[in-house]
Amino acid sequence: MGIFQKAGRALRLLGLASLAAAVAGAASAAEPLRVGMIPDAGATQVSVEQKAPLQKYLEQQLGRPVKLVIPTNYNATVEGLGNGSLDVAYLGGLTFVKARARYGVVPLVQRDIDRQFHSLFITRASSGITGLAQLKSKTFCFGDINSTSGHLYPYLAMKRAGVSADKGLKSFRYTGSHPATIQGVAAGVCDAGAVDETVWKSMAADGKLPADLKVFNTFGPFADYVWVARKDLAAKDRQAVAAAFLRLQAPRDAEVLDILRGQRFIRADDKAYGDVERTAKELGLM
Repeated sequence: MGIFQKAGRALRLLGLASLAAAVAGAASAAEPLRVGMIPDAGATQVSVEQKAPLQKYLEQQLGRPVKLVIPTNYNATVEGLGNGSLDVAYLGGLTFVKARARYGVVPLVQRDIDRQFHSLFITRASSGITGLAQLKSKTFCFGDINSTSGHLYPYLAMKRAGVSADKGLKSFRYTGSHPATIQGVAAGVCDAGAVDETVWKSMAADGKLPADLKVFNTFGPFADYVWVARKDLAAKDRQAVAAAFLRLQAPRDAEVLDILRGQRFIRADDKAYGDVERTAKELGLM
């Protein structure tokens, strides 16, 4: 084979290699970003469909497909980050410190309100309950066992008030989500319950709160929700996701912000969750 033939063959091989690389790169770019959200407001097909504007916004901002997933419970969202089935996820404070300890997830952004969050204790207006001490021998609804505002801090608040969840209450149950807790208290399944303040306010604004419920105690502030990335997600992808949330502005992006129950996003501060971790360890939840 002559020198020119060898050179031509080398160029053809180089061209094929470049084409293969380009095809592989295009295929990689077309892979959807898998975004998970803890089911704080429920894990149903309807709840996924209601978040379609968020999915569309992220796809436009990132220039790639986005697959939005709401796992069946909070822990499944954590495990999705650990096994690689999720790239990015929306976690509560407790699920974040657990995911960070187990899988080294990287905090990205959070709503400005997540630095100073609160749990609301609710009951029926006719219950006669006006304070935490009156929960003794009552039935109580928590949200998910891994919920920060629906279990961790309410558990702490009740303990400080002298009401042990294990011994002071008549009984307690986990409803799985904040709306389920609200409905459980309204239906008389529980005498009282604890919920996320933004879920309560959002349902009130939408006219979805049962009329006979009231807030009888507020606990906080504490650090709560945060958007995170699995530890091996490329830095450029982490930066792109963070930038997309930081660009959200009211009222321009009201449709997306309403889904997220917030008005503005800021960069997440990993150090803000020290008390969440300490509280979880104190109560044996971590």
